[in-house]
Amino acid sequence: MDFETTAEQRQLRRAVREFAEAEIRPHVRKWDEEQTFPLEVVKKAGELGFLGAIFPEELGGAGLGYIEYAIIIEELARVDPSVGLIVAAHNSLCTNHIFLAGNDEQRKKYLPKLTTGEWIGCWSLTEPEAGSDAAGTRTTAVRRDGGWVLNGGKTFTTNAHYAQVCVAMAVTDRGASSHGISAFILEAGTAGFRVGKKEDKLGMRASATGEVLFSECRLEETQLLGKLGEGFVDSLRILDGGRISIAALSVGIAQGAYEAALKYSKQRKQFGRPISEFQAIQHKLADMATWIDAARLLTYRAGWMKDRNERVTKESAMAKLYASEMAVRVADEALQIHGGYGFIKDYPVEKFYRDVKLCTIGEGTSEIQRLVIARQVLKSD
Repeated sequence: MDFETTAEQRQLRRAVREFAEAEIRPHVRKWDEEQTFPLEVVKKAGELGFLGAIFPEELGGAGLGYIEYAIIIEELARVDPSVGLIVAAHNSLCTNHIFLAGNDEQRKKYLPKLTTGEWIGCWSLTEPEAGSDAAGTRTTAVRRDGGWVLNGGKTFTTNAHYAQVCVAMAVTDRGASSHGISAFILEAGTAGFRVGKKEDKLGMRASATGEVLFSECRLEETQLLGKLGEGFVDSLRILDGGRISIAALSVGIAQGAYEAALKYSKQRKQFGRPISEFQAIQHKLADMATWIDAARLLTYRAGWMKDRNERVTKESAMAKLYASEMAVRVADEALQIHGGYGFIKDYPVEKFYRDVKLCTIGEGTSEIQRLVIARQVLKSD
């Protein structure tokens, strides 16, 4: 068992950190306040290979593994979680669904544009009445004239307003339950397909989240992604990898909040000395550092297993559950260390505190992670 990262992984971390510090940090507050989607920076991330991290070079990707991918997301989120989320949703969900379930023609058509950042992707599973409950899906796809007609709508779609490609799930056989939901690839500009409301969010405000709507949206047979009726089943496979990226996102947010609190504790003086010299603050910092290390190890273990093509349903859920809830605790403690200053926007912990809560909700709530883990644990006995 080797806990040492490679020289290449350490160099990657330095490169991503330099990019985040130079291209992202100067704009974080402005993007947050104005809800600005950082399209130019996302395109630059694509040029550096971040938007095709886990895909083969012959399809335009960087050919990296999940540990390297986790490092990329972590370092982006350490500076601005919104950018980390944009990159994670693009890689893990939309692009990965096409890569894993698509045929050769679909991969060759879409992957090179997505992996290089020429196109941005989004992934639509959740509906107003269907989150964790697949049976609640109301969007339908009906065969007509040798193709498909989609009607319905999705919500909470990351990147929706800036994506050229959308992977969406729709019911094709109501009587088949989870095996009656199929996946489809849609391109922006398709008649009957449009984006709706952009959500006004608590945090991650530079990441555009919103509705995608289908009204008599006509698709060719070739736009069916994967086997008929297996879209939701494939989505569960996609989420196994996606949860590793959300765990990495959580670790990055926690690292950013911790570093801000550590720096502040050395500068802020009370009773004639830095507050970092007080045992109460030291205990908080010690707990935070330990929690982050534990979450990072869980995340990298899941990534290591994923790179070995092992099933990671339990391990990715564990990493996502622990890392997301850990990051909420770290952000809370970081704000507490700042005291009143942590409650104002001049200090970065205020934003980390708002951003981090999404990690316990997106790609399966903490409650769903516990169900997933419990099912795997009980199955193994």
